[in-house]
Amino acid sequence: MNILELHHLKKYFATQKAVDDISFSIEQGSIFGLLGPNGAGKTTLIRMITGIFYPDDGDVVLDGKKFDPVNDIIKIGYMPEERGLYKKMKIGEQALYLAQLKGMRKSDAIEKLKFWFKKLEMESWWNKKVEDLSKGMSQKLQFVTTVLHEPKLIILDEPFSGLDPLNANLIKDEIYGLAQRGSTIIFSTHRMEQVEEICDHIVLVNLGKKILDGTVQQVKNDFKENKFSLQLAGITAPIESNLFDVIDQKANHLIVKMKANTSSNDVLKYFIDRQIIIEAFNEVLPSLNDIFIRLVEGTQATTRSFQKIDA
Repeated sequence: MNILELHHLKKYFATQKAVDDISFSIEQGSIFGLLGPNGAGKTTLIRMITGIFYPDDGDVVLDGKKFDPVNDIIKIGYMPEERGLYKKMKIGEQALYLAQLKGMRKSDAIEKLKFWFKKLEMESWWNKKVEDLSKGMSQKLQFVTTVLHEPKLIILDEPFSGLDPLNANLIKDEIYGLAQRGSTIIFSTHRMEQVEEICDHIVLVNLGKKILDGTVQQVKNDFKENKFSLQLAGITAPIESNLFDVIDQKANHLIVKMKANTSSNDVLKYFIDRQIIIEAFNEVLPSLNDIFIRLVEGTQATTRSFQKIDA
């Protein structure tokens, strides 16, 4: 079942097409990566999903119904990249205030805050002021206030910003736990290695348009380049073949790129026939970072070409 569907969303500002006919859907319980360079349209999309902006055209469908910003916002938890906390307020008071804005009863909010503060090692913070927190500590507080009311859809914009590795792992485990309990996570970041590790499905937007949509594994497979990694033993001569090109070689470790009409079995047979022991043989898939750069640079180059033609 899809928790969120975007149908042909458009949002224009003067002559800028911030979001230009974007559609995609997100399954309930998934961790979904919304990716794109600065100025791609990600923030505008998020603001339409949360009802901060109204689309100029198209529809947002939340939980099977057309999104009603007034009544449905309770189903959403949004953690923006910019800090949205009142610096002079005490942490406990602020967390309680934000929970009640989300419709929670005071007693329920206090109980859940105690649970989360203990879980994220924040118990001693209750009477501190926000202005006394480090960037990482305030990030943990924002995470708690985002998920406290148990929203169906949770939007996290750069959730690991400012966190040390231990606290980043702590938040990462909680993201997994929320998804397992049925919440859906939209995860927006520039850190492709985090996306690769955490997300089930990704969408890449650039210049207001969707340019990629699929599962992480599907996307990596779609952009593979027939490269393989080999760990060998017993190499006594340079490796040369008309079956493949050696892209990189360090001691007994090779990266090869197979030529057209060559199979992995052909490569293996080449080494077996020469009595070279194959200790490991693995396909090398491109990283999401490599795919991201290739697609974004390609889109921008195409746009520049069209601009020259128009001129």
